[in-house]
Amino acid sequence: MLGHIDVLAKEKEQPNGRGELTSANRRRLAALQVELDQSRNLLRQPRVLHEFGNDAEKAKVRAANVVENYEQQLG
Repeated sequence: MLGHIDVLAKEKEQPNGRGELTSANRRRLAALQVELDQSRNLLRQPRVLHEFGNDAEKAKVRAANVVENYEQQLG
């Protein structure tokens, strides 16, 4: 999981090198951010589930809109 997050983060941080972002590049960056949010959330879930007495094996990828709303509430 950490390797996957690292790959996504590196792709997101790569300079565009073409000046202005195209619509396709903006969509790709948005998709990368959503996948990063989902992956980071999935990485944290087992620990949080365990802390609250739940089965850590029940961790699952959450829907993009759930993770995005969660991240917005924190920020």
